[in-house]
Amino acid sequence: MLRKLLLALGLIAAGTAAAQTSAPTPTLPVPAPKPTAAMVDADPALWVVKDADTTIYLFGTVHLLKPGLSWFDEGVKKAFDSSDELVLEMVQPAPEAMQKLVMAKGFAMTGPTLPERLPAADRPMYTKALADLGLPSALFDRAQPWLVATNLSLMPLLKLGYDPASGPESVLTAAATTEKKVITGLETPEQQIGYLAGLSEPTQVAFLESTLKDLPKTASTMDDMVGAWSRGDPAKLGELMNDGVKDTPELAKTLLYDRNARWAQWIKARMAKPGTVFIAVGAGHLAGPQSVIEQLKAMKLTATRVPY
Repeated sequence: MLRKLLLALGLIAAGTAAAQTSAPTPTLPVPAPKPTAAMVDADPALWVVKDADTTIYLFGTVHLLKPGLSWFDEGVKKAFDSSDELVLEMVQPAPEAMQKLVMAKGFAMTGPTLPERLPAADRPMYTKALADLGLPSALFDRAQPWLVATNLSLMPLLKLGYDPASGPESVLTAAATTEKKVITGLETPEQQIGYLAGLSEPTQVAFLESTLKDLPKTASTMDDMVGAWSRGDPAKLGELMNDGVKDTPELAKTLLYDRNARWAQWIKARMAKPGTVFIAVGAGHLAGPQSVIEQLKAMKLTATRVPY
């Protein structure tokens, strides 16, 4: 269930997008887009923290969506339009900069190959997963487990029609750029990649093992998460995400709880400055115990759900 956690937090999007532009290796196959059906209404959760002269909206995202979901309207659009600044987890850097970062953090050019780092019992499953996705094994022989796990998590979603270009970060960034809003990041690319690269070897291998075992459930897992997001059901999203954290304390602390605490502190500090801010982060950060919402509550800051 580690993969479910990464999907909920959205780090998968940063890691895999970077991975696919890294190294002079064969280009990974990206399916042609499918025709878009009629738009389907979605009403994801939106919160607001405010005082006399500062308003901060909190919007949880799913970083990859299928085309055809109508979410950037109604309350979300109204809140965005009223904001002076868009704050994301990370502002996407130039491809060359991310390529250099992933090459430095995502590959081990000496020592055992990735298959040799896996338990012998998992190697056939690993080989089959690559073959099923049409990925040459040589592409990943020198990759770190976290990088392979994020790639193997992303590729089936692309084949199912999920598209980063349809994700809220891409849509919001384009809109903010057009409207000349300030765009800032809570973290740097180095930090985001560093969270994954800094995981211990056992946790990285466990992440890859979990990803391999969960591949057959890719469609149902993502559909459940997008369904909860579209309905504005953070309780259900938190329940789904918690399946991925209860047995992985290192991952939960590094990727979820510590970051939530830092972001809540950022919001508290930002409340001292007048203006209106629209924050968009992975929906998993706004759901469940120790979420940003709960961290703010502990600091006597109330995040109120915006009805729309």
